Amino acid sequence: MKSLLKTVLLNGAISIAVTSFGSGAFAADMTGAGATFPYPVYAKWAEAYKAKTGSNLNYQSIGSSGGIKQIKAKTVDFGATDNPVKFDDLEKDGLVQFPAVIGGVVPVINVEGVKPGEIKLDGPTLADIFQGVISDWGDKRIAIMNPGVKIPSGPITVVVRADGSGTTAIFTDYLAKTSSLFKDSVGSGASVKWPAASTVGGKGNEGVAANVSRVKNSVGYVEYAYAKKNKMTFISLKNKDGQFVAPDDLTFAAAAAGTDWSKVPGMGTFITNAGGAKSWPITGASFILMYKDPENKTNAAEVLKFFDFAFKDGKKMAEDLDYVPMPDSTTDYIRKNVWSKIKVK
Repeated sequence: MKSLLKTVLLNGAISIAVTSFGSGAFAADMTGAGATFPYPVYAKWAEAYKAKTGSNLNYQSIGSSGGIKQIKAKTVDFGATDNPVKFDDLEKDGLVQFPAVIGGVVPVINVEGVKPGEIKLDGPTLADIFQGVISDWGDKRIAIMNPGVKIPSGPITVVVRADGSGTTAIFTDYLAKTSSLFKDSVGSGASVKWPAASTVGGKGNEGVAANVSRVKNSVGYVEYAYAKKNKMTFISLKNKDGQFVAPDDLTFAAAAAGTDWSKVPGMGTFITNAGGAKSWPITGASFILMYKDPENKTNAAEVLKFFDFAFKDGKKMAEDLDYVPMPDSTTDYIRKNVWSKIKVK
């Protein structure tokens, strides 16, 4: 499994397809599609679940917008998105939504001689880099925030997602919250028009990670598991409480600690720029979309069993990849108030 994950994170393999049967008497073939953000942990959960039950998950890591399109087209058993669907739209389409796992989006760079976390930035400065207001690593605003750090000058290439992306939605939600200029000129969402003169697109978190690794003086944004596995150089960020923090599961958990998912219609909310001295400011959840009255009820029942397994037995697997498992209080709420709406018989 480690070799599979390494291949996925480096080269952009985009589906989980475990075809051999385990010890289970009945093995279902579940299908899902969408977010690349949670792909590494879904792959790990799928391998463990297959070993336990024999049931197979085929998950296409095609981006959040693709996941929403696929579930609406009824071509998969569940869709996955990091850009939560609004409650009114869920109701209109007969869908339910629940968060499956929490992670962090991190800005990553390819700047010679700079160590991970050595460059420190605040939200407005990062926003100005991504909208092209700051176009060189030698800019005085970067230097002022990093006294004593040797940052070589060079034109900045911005690497962004070329596909509709929940990772982009989380990232731009944060930038728009911390920079009024970015909010007014670029906005936020799964797909935005990036104004920086030197901008390169990549498909999926995998594509962004590959392009940042390839292009000198570049900066991009990826889910933390991709940064960690590829040994990428990340930027430390100033959070809402004025503290510079590095990304890891502890700072993601600190950011999510104050979220009461049960109070949000459809459970869909962003948790960017959260308060707390240890909070990573670009933290988000990945969500699952399912029909209340699915066409394939057998597969829908198996999907619920899969995520029940993930919530109960997959916590350590998530933590090993620096994701944050959903709290027990939240998963109890999901079972009682979301899954109960799905007809599986």
